[in-house]
Amino acid sequence: MNIDIHAHIIVPEITRAAAPDDAWRPHVEWGDNGQIIEFGGRRLNSALREFVDIETILVEQDKAGVDAIVLTPWSSLFGYDLDLDKAVQVNRIQNDGLAKIVAQHSPRVAALGTVALQDSDAAVAELERAVTELGLKGVEIGTNVNGVYLGDPQFRPFWEAAARLGAVVQIHPVPGVGGKINREYYLWNVFGNPAETALAAAHIIFSGVLEAYPNLKICLFHGGGHLPYQIGRLDRAYKVRRETQQHISAPPSTYLKRFYFDTVTHSPQALAYLIDLVGAGQVMMGSDYPFDMGYDQPTQIVKRLPNLSDDAREMILSRNARQLFGF
Repeated sequence: MNIDIHAHIIVPEITRAAAPDDAWRPHVEWGDNGQIIEFGGRRLNSALREFVDIETILVEQDKAGVDAIVLTPWSSLFGYDLDLDKAVQVNRIQNDGLAKIVAQHSPRVAALGTVALQDSDAAVAELERAVTELGLKGVEIGTNVNGVYLGDPQFRPFWEAAARLGAVVQIHPVPGVGGKINREYYLWNVFGNPAETALAAAHIIFSGVLEAYPNLKICLFHGGGHLPYQIGRLDRAYKVRRETQQHISAPPSTYLKRFYFDTVTHSPQALAYLIDLVGAGQVMMGSDYPFDMGYDQPTQIVKRLPNLSDDAREMILSRNARQLFGF
């Protein structure tokens, strides 16, 4: 059994087709040049495969050799920049839509919802609804919320609730680091996204979130971004800089091994290093479906990785995700 833990969807209920008079909703259509998403005054063409219809998505997953998937929202629909009432509405529409898909396609499909993380009370309330009422496995959140990173004290109620509920929290990059240069050479994605993940995870570590809530289930997309390959630098800082020791009692590499990671590295060497660093039990197959920077055949990098035991391969392709998401 092959399980893809990094697959996105725009639920039909949130599209403009569901409410044509709501201009804020994304409009998704297929044309001669592929799938186009109109959203926020922009036209995006980076989603190469079906983004809305679950039946077609599952056909695409069959072609990719994937048996089960964990669906998450499109990160542009987190709604952190919206006023609170609108953000809550946007999140509830998506969470209800995801729960409907899971009800129709379980056990092949599991899902994580989304919350208005700009307000802790609202975020906790929707997290509890998503997990206890809708049956979602947790939520996907951004690397920062309007420039505030995830170790900030304002997010402690959310982290406490996630730990208490046993919810999985997947962290997906949103715009942050890089500035104007991100407009060149697709850098906002190829460099900015993994840099964002690294910064957010480092902030979580140094702020003591994992020290305070050791049972948190946090998954970092894109192989953890740049962080696994610079963890020695964080450990060095912990040794020589007093400000890095304020909230943690062990080197950062200790906490790194508490995160889960997907396999979206586009490098067998990088993936092999990640597995060696954190252990096969912390790594799960992902594709970043349906985007151009994802994998068309996500199983292949795992199946072809040299020097990986059959047991470790099975853990990454299936067992870890079955245990974490309850497939």
